[in-house]
Amino acid sequence: MRAALFAAFVLFLSPSLAFAAEPLVDVSWVKANLDNPAVRFLDLRGPNAHRQAHIPGAVPTRYGRDGWRVKNKAGVVGMLPVDTNRLAKLVGKLGIGNGHHVVLVPPGYSSSDMGMGTRLFWTFKVLGHDKVSILDGGMAVYAADKRNRLEKGTVRIEPQVFKVALRRDMLVDKAAVLDAMNNGSVLVDNRPADQHLGLVRHPAAKRPGTITGARSLPQSWFTENGGGMFRKAGELKTLYAYANVAQSGAQINFCNTGHWASIGWFVSNQLLGNKDARLYDGSMVDWARHADTPMERKVPIN
Repeated sequence: MRAALFAAFVLFLSPSLAFAAEPLVDVSWVKANLDNPAVRFLDLRGPNAHRQAHIPGAVPTRYGRDGWRVKNKAGVVGMLPVDTNRLAKLVGKLGIGNGHHVVLVPPGYSSSDMGMGTRLFWTFKVLGHDKVSILDGGMAVYAADKRNRLEKGTVRIEPQVFKVALRRDMLVDKAAVLDAMNNGSVLVDNRPADQHLGLVRHPAAKRPGTITGARSLPQSWFTENGGGMFRKAGELKTLYAYANVAQSGAQINFCNTGHWASIGWFVSNQLLGNKDARLYDGSMVDWARHADTPMERKVPIN
């Protein structure tokens, strides 16, 4: 009798707990948790799109303008703020406390869109918050079914207290990359192939090319047809094998500013379970500004 009661209790709680630790949730999970007070949906499309239609209860935030990523003292753009108290205040103002399960809702129209979700997923993990997931396919897949509930206007937010438990071991800088190069860690370039080869460079990167010895695994490969739905594990493993990138062991993902690299890190660390995969926040914009950092340009043309 006691076992039956326990099973019923678990079943009763399952909508909010079944995927609490999962990196990806689907539309069915979202619909089952729309009225769950322990869940906070974070709309990454920005305020204008949010006002027109959003998941009920979702709160908007501007990925590039609200302080999630900043220019550091060296002029490197898109960095995690050194003062994480700024992020704690931002998270709290969005109505998120340490007990909430945060579900990130990117636009979902492209793989790069999903990078908004993976970058903030990484940020929450760095801040010590493990109750975080991404809606696979983003808002695009949720809104595609006209039967799904939507709201218009703005949501009233009750501020919360959010406390940071910083995971410094997740932070990678130039020195850590140099050390990784000496100890056999795999460096994974998640930029498009033309940037990896040195044909094209980011406007803020001082030199074209890639970190010496890095392997190319473009982030656009990780989603179905370059859209907002992540590929299944079997397909991802095939892509890693093709790119000669191990699915386990020390690995550092990089791109230009840590956006696309967050997709690579998310796939390696979360979807394929390689907990030794890390993200180089400064990426090529930071790396290329130093005269002593080794780089290679595979196609040396002007």
